[in-house]
Amino acid sequence: MQENRLNQSASGSSGHDDTAPQKLYGVVAEYGTPDELMAAATRVRDAGYTRWDTITPFPVHGIEEAMGIKPTILPWFTLCLGLTGTSLGLFMQWYTNAVQLPYLISGYPFLISGKPMFSLPANIPVSFELTILFAAFTTFFAMLALNLLPELFHPLFRHKRMPRFTSDRFALVVEAKDPLFDRARVEALLAETGGAVLDPLLTPTTRAPLPKPLISIAVIVACIALVPPAFIAKARVSKSDQPRIHIIQDMDMQPKFKAQAPAPVFARLFGDERASLQSPDGTVARGRLVEDASAVSGKDSSGEWISGFPAGFSLSEEILARGRERYQIYCLPCHGMVGAGDGLVSQRADFLGRAQAAGATPTGMNWVKPANLSEQRIREQANGQIYATITYGLNNMKGYASQISRDDRWAIVAYVRALQLSQSAAVGSLPAEVRAQLEQQPR
Repeated sequence: MQENRLNQSASGSSGHDDTAPQKLYGVVAEYGTPDELMAAATRVRDAGYTRWDTITPFPVHGIEEAMGIKPTILPWFTLCLGLTGTSLGLFMQWYTNAVQLPYLISGYPFLISGKPMFSLPANIPVSFELTILFAAFTTFFAMLALNLLPELFHPLFRHKRMPRFTSDRFALVVEAKDPLFDRARVEALLAETGGAVLDPLLTPTTRAPLPKPLISIAVIVACIALVPPAFIAKARVSKSDQPRIHIIQDMDMQPKFKAQAPAPVFARLFGDERASLQSPDGTVARGRLVEDASAVSGKDSSGEWISGFPAGFSLSEEILARGRERYQIYCLPCHGMVGAGDGLVSQRADFLGRAQAAGATPTGMNWVKPANLSEQRIREQANGQIYATITYGLNNMKGYASQISRDDRWAIVAYVRALQLSQSAAVGSLPAEVRAQLEQQPR
């Protein structure tokens, strides 16, 4: 008889004529103002109930304090996983760039312009992005888990007054699962708070099965979702003479011309097929006009290379130190520490050349070995010619006029002369203290 009464009550409460057995979900009380609801929430909280909730049509400031809701642990999840992303990003970049990957590729690390193998500032962007990625996904999924979401249906949706609770009324529901729940005591407590105690809220004891059309649609969608991963798996294990589809181009395939490469479109437009368009004759940047033409071109008024340095350029220890610094940044990777043409780039090219000769790599590489700056033909060149080589480039070497200032190019020329002198200096030309140190060294 009690079950029949519950069925009749559920029919009147929800507006549905359910034939399935029903069970009591909880007791609902309705309030007309937010203040009444907050006062009732305080009473229920103080009474010791833990399985209950409030329903409001709009956010009510302070309701969480009235309900005694404690701060969530969600920020700790976000913090921990965010720090995990930061650590993973730093470790990944350190391991691949400074520890393992360079040795797997070439057998030796890549030293770029004297930069360290690993430095914190250069690796901050990737670490920052992984921090945001981990923190965002953790916040989203942990929020769903802590709120027991997604929940496609809730018993309150069956209540006939639910539309008013989302419009202009306020409600408080105490669930029957609460350890202190006693229907008579709960109804009496809610009545004392000034709420209109409504019919008990009932819910079916068993869940209704999912509609068969919905199950069919879900199976079809799942099968379709497996198609892209199948194509990706096939592409990873198959070989083809055609390039793979590159959907996201990013910076991998830029429509550009490389330095010292031909550009047919420029030949039609400007009559010059070089990809690096030349400035009109006599072009000088604002504030860079120099009265001494030899300082710019390396040639005198008769068109001959100058053997010395331009007027106003005086050699000093500061100039040589500056030339050494610029040399080690721009010239050392190819020409090596002492200008012997044995820099890391040259070593890498020799390695690939040997691999190409052995058939380990595809053919087609054309590499011109960097010059030994101490060989006789370089020694015989005038300072102006060396300066022009740095400025405009030669063979595979590109010009550095856009990267190295004019004065710094002349400083590099001075340092190159110092390197040449150091490789062939006679013992008698050395200072006495240096000769004494050499004589003391074991032979």
